[in-house]
Amino acid sequence: MTDRLPKIYFYIPQHDWPAGELPESINTYWQWQCSINGGRGIYNWTLQTYLQLKADGFPCELVGTIPSEGIVIAHRDSLPDDLQPGAKWLLVCILGDKARHPYAQLHTVQNPREEMLLWPFWKSEYIRFWPQPGLIPRSITRGDRFENIAFVGRERELASELLDSSWQEQMNALGLRWQIVSRDRWNDYSEIDAVLAVRDFNGQKDYSWKPASKLINAWHAGVPAILGRESAFRLERKSELDYIEVNSLEEALVALQRLRHDAQLRRAMIDNGRIRSEETHPVKLVAQWRKFLTNVAVPDYNRWCRASSLTQQTFLKRRYLVVETKDLRHRIRIARSQVSRPVKSLVSRVREGWNFR
Repeated sequence: MTDRLPKIYFYIPQHDWPAGELPESINTYWQWQCSINGGRGIYNWTLQTYLQLKADGFPCELVGTIPSEGIVIAHRDSLPDDLQPGAKWLLVCILGDKARHPYAQLHTVQNPREEMLLWPFWKSEYIRFWPQPGLIPRSITRGDRFENIAFVGRERELASELLDSSWQEQMNALGLRWQIVSRDRWNDYSEIDAVLAVRDFNGQKDYSWKPASKLINAWHAGVPAILGRESAFRLERKSELDYIEVNSLEEALVALQRLRHDAQLRRAMIDNGRIRSEETHPVKLVAQWRKFLTNVAVPDYNRWCRASSLTQQTFLKRRYLVVETKDLRHRIRIARSQVSRPVKSLVSRVREGWNFR
């Protein structure tokens, strides 16, 4: 079989297409996104990537039904667990912060740590998430003012300590204003002097499935970042000027006091962020997507099409067995824990009985 350039499709199921017109360019994407409810992962990855590549002249289509052949790129939320690729199409699953798809031949991940965890059973490619579309950077008219500290994201992703009223009181005592930015203003950093984002202070998780978006957006916005201990942030870090890591509420307060009293440090972090932001300029990410699709997805598609029916079916059966084995191990662990509780309870009662005697 002679290799050929396949058609490349970005797939969003028809039932997930909102009523009305889809944005025709990346310039109107954020306003459109704010006008709809739900489906952010699906649109932020699939639709936004399609619009960026289309604007760059890369040949691709947005579809609401899966074609009979070609390369199909879709967010994990758009792919049922039992969906298996056909003989003439390659399935590229955009993982986001979800679980891997059982049968996708390729995955894209937003955290390099996740790429290591998927290997060797799931082939994947690390591609950074897009910076906040329509981002309005910190206003230069604010100069060296340091007053407004913000969390830009979903409230459920913020440590409970930072939601408590006592935190607001401590911020007030430092002469700082603390705010959780509403979704429709996630693009507006014009009045923000620093961002603070910590999911928890326990340090038990590395959040290998989460991207470094809050750090990257801070670089693009021109504001210093105080962040929790997460693998994505650490893997991006090249110097202490990239961000300040905190592992407790007390460390967060110390970091804020340090930034408040050291305007030179703030300026150095902002200048450094401006340099680091070039690494995630949309032009660079478009180039990365082009390279991935051309050098990885297309060759994999041709190999898949050249493979015999037996080889393809063997691949899918192996994937099925891997998934079933992992699920079985998980069910066994749950069953053991359920059995162990009454046994422990019985042992405890017996011991109490002997102690009573």
